[in-house]
Amino acid sequence: MAYNKLMCGLGGLLKARFPYLYIPTWEEERAVAMIRAVAGDAEIIKTVRKVFTWTQTEGFTDNNGAQIKSTNDPVTAINFIKSVNENAVFILKDFHVYFGVGHRPAEYGIIRKLRDIIPVLNSGTLKKNVIFISPTLIIPDDMQKDISVFEFPLPTVEDLKNKLNEMLTANTAVVNDLAEEDKEKLSKAVLGLTLQEAENAFARAMVEDGRISLGDISILFEEKNQVIRKTGILEFVRSDLKLDDIGGLENLKRWLQLRNNTWLDSAKKYNVPAPKGVLITGVPGCGKSLTAKAMSAIWQLPLLNLDMGKIFSGIVGSSEENMRRALQTAEAVAPSILWVDEIEKGLGGSNGAGDSGTGARVFGTFLTWMQDKTAPVFVIATANNIHGLPPELLRKGRFDEIFFVDLPTRPERRDIFELHLKKRINGTDIAQSLFVGGTLSNVLLYELADMTEGFVGAEIEQVVISALYEAFFNERDLLETDLKGVISNMVPLSVTQKEQIMALRDWANVRAVAATAKEDLVDYIASSDNSDNSDINQSRGGRTIDF
Repeated sequence: MAYNKLMCGLGGLLKARFPYLYIPTWEEERAVAMIRAVAGDAEIIKTVRKVFTWTQTEGFTDNNGAQIKSTNDPVTAINFIKSVNENAVFILKDFHVYFGVGHRPAEYGIIRKLRDIIPVLNSGTLKKNVIFISPTLIIPDDMQKDISVFEFPLPTVEDLKNKLNEMLTANTAVVNDLAEEDKEKLSKAVLGLTLQEAENAFARAMVEDGRISLGDISILFEEKNQVIRKTGILEFVRSDLKLDDIGGLENLKRWLQLRNNTWLDSAKKYNVPAPKGVLITGVPGCGKSLTAKAMSAIWQLPLLNLDMGKIFSGIVGSSEENMRRALQTAEAVAPSILWVDEIEKGLGGSNGAGDSGTGARVFGTFLTWMQDKTAPVFVIATANNIHGLPPELLRKGRFDEIFFVDLPTRPERRDIFELHLKKRINGTDIAQSLFVGGTLSNVLLYELADMTEGFVGAEIEQVVISALYEAFFNERDLLETDLKGVISNMVPLSVTQKEQIMALRDWANVRAVAATAKEDLVDYIASSDNSDNSDINQSRGGRTIDF
C-alpha cells in the first residue's frame, strides 16, 4: 500500500499508547481510511482496535456506520470514550472548535475533561487512543504536552497516478493515448493538491475536449493556481513564451535545456539531482525576466513569483511566517519554479539595521531553505545590482550557477531585431520593403545590428515599436528609414550608465558565467575593434565555458 511508511509511523504511536494525536489535514476521508487500515492490521498495530468516528452533528458512529445515540455533546462524547469496554481508536472531527477559534474562547471545562481521562488512555487495561482531525492546527496551552501532532502529507505522485488510472478505467469514453511517462508528468503537475482537488482537475481536463493528454497541463496548472492564490504572497505567472523568443543568451538557454525533466523518475538511473536554481545578473533590459517566463513554458512547470514586498509586514513575527508559508506553498506544488525578481531589493539589506532584525531573520529562513530543500523547487533569481547582495547568497550550494547577461552582441542584436519585427509585422502587409524573397532582409538586419552597438534588448524592442508609431501616424508602410531614424535619436543605457556596466563586468569576470555563447562573443569582439566604444565592447563580463 502507498502509505506503508506513514501507516507504520501511525501504528507505532498507537502501540506506544500516545493518548492524543492530532492530524492537521483537509483530507478527512483519506486520513480516516488510513486510520481504519492501521487499526485493523495486526502486523502494524499488534492489537487490532475498533474505530469510532465523531462529529458534532451526528455524534459517534462505529466501524459499520451505526450511530451511537446521544453522543453529539462533547462532554458526553468524552464520557463515551471512557466507558467503551474494548480496544478502540476514537476519531474526533473538528474538535478544535472547543480549543479556541477566532473570537471564540477555549472551553476549559471540555479541555479539563480531556485531561481527566488521560490515565485511562495511558495505562488502562484496554488500549485506547484519541485522534483529532481538523484542517486547522489548534492546540490549547493546557494540552501542549499531551497532544502529539502527526503530519499527514498530501498525496504522493504514486497516489495521484493511481487516481488518474482509476478515472481512466471508469471513463472509457475519454480518448487516452498517454504513455507511462506522460501519466507521471500529469500526476506531478497536480502535486500539492488534495486527492479530491486532483480528481477535480483531472475531470476538468477530460471534459474539456473528451480526451486527456500532455496538452492539458495548463488546465491542471489553473487548478493548482487556486492553492497559490490563497497564500496572498505568491503569484502564479502564466506564460506561453518559448526560448526561441529570446534573442541570444545561448549559453544560458543550453544550460536550462540540459536540466529539463531532471525531476522525473527517468532521470534517477543517471543519478542526477534536480537542479537547485540559478542567479541571473547583468545589465537591465537584457532578457533576465524574460528567461524566467520562458522556462515555465519549456519545462511545463508552474512559475511562482515571490513578491518580497508582500513578505514584509508590520506585525512582529509575521514577515518570517509569511516567508515560511510562501516556501511551504512552493514545495507543496512542486515540481515548480520559484521566481524572485530583483532579489537584491528584498534581501539586499539583510543586516537587520533599522528593522529590529526582521530582514536578517527572513534572509536566514530563505538561505536555510535553499540549502536544505529536497523538494524539486527550482529557484530563478534575477538581480540588476549584484553588489547589493550578501556574499552568503552567492556561495556554491545556494545556486547551481551564476550567469551574467551582458549587452547583446552583434549576432544577438540581429536576432533580437528579427524576433521583434516578425512578432509585429508577420501576417500584415505594412513592411513589404523590408523583405527580400519573402523573408526579412539579412543585410538590413545586420545594418540595424551595427547601428545599435551598446543597445539592450528592451531598447531594440522600443526601436521597432517607435518606428511603427511613425509609420502609423503617416498612414504608410514601415520603412527602413523609420527604424534608422529612431536609432539615431536614442541614447542607450550603455552611455548613460557606462561606469555601472563596467563595474558589473569587473565583478562578473571572475564570479559568473557568460550567458552569451562563446562563438557569439568571439564574433562580437572581432566586429567591435573599430568601434568608438571599444572599452565597453571588448571588456565583456562572465567566464566563457562550454556545456
